[in-house]
Amino acid sequence: MILHILNRSPSSSLVYRDALAGMGPEDRLLLVEDGVHGALPSQVRHFEVIGGRLFALREDLVAHGLDGHCDASVQVVDVDGFVTLTEEADKTVSWF
Repeated sequence: MILHILNRSPSSSLVYRDALAGMGPEDRLLLVEDGVHGALPSQVRHFEVIGGRLFALREDLVAHGLDGHCDASVQVVDVDGFVTLTEEADKTVSWF
């Protein structure tokens, strides 16, 4: 399993398309920095194809004033959860 880390919002960059195209069936996607905007109900549709494998970093949600505003399909993790995701992954790929 590969952990893909995306730091761009789907409303400001199309790099999320490259990230999704590069994902395998077991891979996971973590939204960080500006990427957490993709966890909002109005943006999460861009990630429907990876249902159940989409995560958002809580600390970045808080920094952007979005904590508690994520779509129910997004799994919110804190820094410890981020570490766990990286430990479970064979490798990580950052998209920016």
